[in-house]
Amino acid sequence: EEQYLDALEEFGDEFDAKMGAEAIQALLRNMDLEQECEQLREELNETNSETKRKKLTKRIKLLEAFVQSGNKPEWMILTVLPVLPPDLRPLVPLDGGRFATSDLNDLYRRVINRNNRLKRLLDLAAPDIIVRNEKRMLQEAVDALLDNGRRGRAITGSNKRPLKSLADMIKGKQGRFRQNLLGKRVDYSGRSVITVGPY
Repeated sequence: EEQYLDALEEFGDEFDAKMGAEAIQALLRNMDLEQECEQLREELNETNSETKRKKLTKRIKLLEAFVQSGNKPEWMILTVLPVLPPDLRPLVPLDGGRFATSDLNDLYRRVINRNNRLKRLLDLAAPDIIVRNEKRMLQEAVDALLDNGRRGRAITGSNKRPLKSLADMIKGKQGRFRQNLLGKRVDYSGRSVITVGPY
């Protein structure tokens, strides 16, 4: 905080400081891909280390792919969060008129609540420290929605069970791909293992 204030005093309006995803997005936006590629090629010609050459080659390939595809690096940072259709996160009616809700609905609700709170704080021109804390909490809510438990402690539901995130819905044997998209009905009466060989 003190360093920021000192730099602001020293450089005035020219100084711009950001944190988190905003900072990364600004850096990616200001990146000149062609110039970066040229610089990496020069480094590649000068270096003798095999590991460094591999690393530089990978980076050059990545940057060239961005240039050829017309994609911009700053597009890697999500600014708009897509919402899964209701059919994929259903409400199941239970006995007694109650409903069992999908874990994704709870995770989306957390993101929406935090986003609305952040919007209110920005409208009220709240102090920077409060806005920064709310942005951090919003980022944590989005992280939990995409992959719960990846960053430290998982968010749990009312029964202390970790909520199933988007990544949990996709991965594993019970996930969307293996269970629904690749899974086929099989006649188990003639089941065998396919192997290489004459038998």
